Amino acid sequence: MKLEIEIPDSSLSALRQAPKEFTACLRLMAAAKLYEVGDLSQERAAELAGQSRQEFLASLSRLRVSPFQGVEEDF
Repeated sequence: MKLEIEIPDSSLSALRQAPKEFTACLRLMAAAKLYEVGDLSQERAAELAGQSRQEFLASLSRLRVSPFQGVEEDF
């Protein structure tokens, strides 16, 4: 599936990112958040981010997102 989003050039300039870099960043951020709130599994979130599970887990660490899903009482 292909999704188009209009992004102002000023936003890309402020972030100092090329469109391709921004796309990868946006996919990762969306995947990490959807994983964090429990809407996607690690496997599906990694797929959305365009990464292997190992790469995705490393990205979660960089983003300070716990790799563990669930309610604290479950642990």
